[in-house]
Amino acid sequence: MRAHNDTWFADYLLRVGNGTEEAADHGNIQLPEDICVPSIGEMNDIEKLIDHVFPGLDENMSDPNYMTCCAILSTTNDNVDKIKLRMIDRFQGEEVIYHSFDSAEDDPYGYYAPEFLNGLTPNGLPPHALKLKLNCPVILLRNIDPANGLCNGTRLVVRGFERNAIDAEIMIGQHAGRRVFLPRIPLCPSDNDMFPFKFKRKQFPLSLSFAMTINKAQGQTIPIVGVYLPNPVFSHGQLYVALSRATAKRNIKILIEKEKDKGKKQTNKSNKRKRPTLCLQRTMKNIVYKEVLTS
Repeated sequence: MRAHNDTWFADYLLRVGNGTEEAADHGNIQLPEDICVPSIGEMNDIEKLIDHVFPGLDENMSDPNYMTCCAILSTTNDNVDKIKLRMIDRFQGEEVIYHSFDSAEDDPYGYYAPEFLNGLTPNGLPPHALKLKLNCPVILLRNIDPANGLCNGTRLVVRGFERNAIDAEIMIGQHAGRRVFLPRIPLCPSDNDMFPFKFKRKQFPLSLSFAMTINKAQGQTIPIVGVYLPNPVFSHGQLYVALSRATAKRNIKILIEKEKDKGKKQTNKSNKRKRPTLCLQRTMKNIVYKEVLTS
């Protein structure tokens, strides 16, 4: 539906989603060459992907429409966090850092030190140190006020900072343009068995939205999409979800990296390990359980 103006891309997405796209060696499907970022085999390939997805960032970072129409997707939170840190460093302006208040609810003897709790970032929770800049894009991580547009997944732009509140503007949907003040709230991981204690973090329910996991992007339309895959997709329909956020083939770029000679010890003349050499792939495993589609 998103790609109805690009017939070839729409048909390709349907084949990927239905698991009917022809697979080659090892069950991988071929990706269109023109959506793949050409790699020079170095660690800064991710910078090239950022330049493709956010062209003219310095000139457009104050434009809310520009900031909310671009995003990079990846498989895991670790990959996403790496991109977010690169992007906020590129963003102009003074950095403001909000630190969370973390606790272990069922720890009466204080076995878990605050420093240990601060280092945890469970899925679905904001980081302990939330780094923001004026006009940077963020995404809401909880349903705060659904009737007024503050739902899990709502994209906003930061407009101001208070000691205990963040002034933000809703950018997408029927409530676009509405200004809201978001407070710190207590947050717990959705998986109660993640730790041997009940973890609670009091923090603003926000995360930078320069990048997000593929699963988090489900249901969203993102006009310009980058897909960063240093690791293969690992769940049903994940590749389809990543590719189908875009509205046309020309609006998506994908970077798939693979270490060369993985597992072999690489040394130089001083007997020190070299940085891993990366190569570009134009194929990717497409995980589709067809029994799910027919049940």
